[in-house]
Amino acid sequence: MTIAKLRVVALDCRDPLALAGFYAAIIGGTPVRDETDEDWVELRGHEGTTLAFQESPGHVPPKWPSSDGSQQLHLDFTVTDIDAAEKQVLALGATLLDAGPRGRSWRVYADPAGHPFCLCAD
Repeated sequence: MTIAKLRVVALDCRDPLALAGFYAAIIGGTPVRDETDEDWVELRGHEGTTLAFQESPGHVPPKWPSSDGSQQLHLDFTVTDIDAAEKQVLALGATLLDAGPRGRSWRVYADPAGHPFCLCAD
């Protein structure tokens, strides 16, 4: 028996609308600002768990790799062509953090707000 159902994964950032646009270009959906809380933007209309973005004026990007525990979490995205997907996320403003050894099936990037995420070959 489960206790709860995951409703949303929320990322703190300085500009929630811009970061929602970045992820909309990767996984689809439309950034929608909450009518009652202008600091909250959800990415709607894509498959999977809701991704949300909350304004945090003092947001400090996590470090990667983290030896001090500042990373806290990252997102993994499955792609069919990792090289093509890499070109697309870099064009959107991502930063390559770790390409790994040749032939590794995943690579690590940072989004424009500094949150790490991985592209993983299907």
